[in-house]
Amino acid sequence: MDGNIQSIKKWIVLYPIYINSKKTIAEGRRINVSKACENPTCAEIHDCCTHLKIPCAIEIDKAYPRDFMQRGRVRVLLKKEDGSLYNPAISSRKQLMLHVAELVPRHPGRTKKQEAASSSAAGPLKPGKGGKKKR
Repeated sequence: MDGNIQSIKKWIVLYPIYINSKKTIAEGRRINVSKACENPTCAEIHDCCTHLKIPCAIEIDKAYPRDFMQRGRVRVLLKKEDGSLYNPAISSRKQLMLHVAELVPRHPGRTKKQEAASSSAAGPLKPGKGGKKKR
């Protein structure tokens, strides 16, 4: 078990902020805004990595140093012990971030959230400004 924990420490780290289109480069985003996705979560990133057949592990108790209120990060292993890649299409950290950012908006949990939000926002609104009337 100790050998497995030591090996996880050498895996690359992927924070959700790295691919968040709502963040600036100074706040920690690592890819272009046009290719980034909106507010990804650790669970969505983990699901995308498993979809790409790449070994990964979620660390819920960890936080990004610049934004310590957002908890969680994902550890990912790109290469096997013999040096070959788990997914030949992904050979670097940057390519992994781009692929994950492309897959997160199509995540099944995310599409359900968006449909629920759009249907609740379409409710009837009262006309008028509101507030206290002047005499």
